[in-house]
Amino acid sequence: VLLHQAIGDYFTAYRDLEKAAKDGLTKAIGVSNYFPSILVNLCENVEIIPAVNQIEAHPFFTREEDLRVMKSYGIVPQAWSPLAEGNYGIFTDPDLTAISKKYGKTAAQVALRWNVQRGFSIIPKSTHEERIKENLNIWDFALTEDEMKTISAKDKGKSGIINHFDPDLVKNLNHLSFEH
Repeated sequence: VLLHQAIGDYFTAYRDLEKAAKDGLTKAIGVSNYFPSILVNLCENVEIIPAVNQIEAHPFFTREEDLRVMKSYGIVPQAWSPLAEGNYGIFTDPDLTAISKKYGKTAAQVALRWNVQRGFSIIPKSTHEERIKENLNIWDFALTEDEMKTISAKDKGKSGIINHFDPDLVKNLNHLSFEH
């Protein structure tokens, strides 16, 4: 079970997840969209360290500091939108396509493999059976250190999908109502 955002009284919500884990109602608990400083604050003040932190991570938003912090606590990084929702020309990017030709893969497969080699669990979204199969076919090659660096150099340092630091977004997220 994942706590989706560090919005509102997320400590109480997380402690409720801890209770659910202790009561055997779930095997693991985790978080989503927790930035490094928030994640550290949570980890230093709870009994059960999150098993996973699900964050946006792709070649154009590499999240190196997030990855470093998660590794220091033994938290599995999980990439939502590992293909950047198709943004930034990810499927036709010259570097990704050049690398993909070397391995007989697609640019998408190279981007997915890059995240896996960095230690991320990935959850690429597709509704097309052929793309789902393609997304699974990334285990028969490995990127070199130079290829990893080339891909990581694409980092723009911020999301192109959502700005969690936008005060209006945070206000709106605080006023959403969720069924329990």
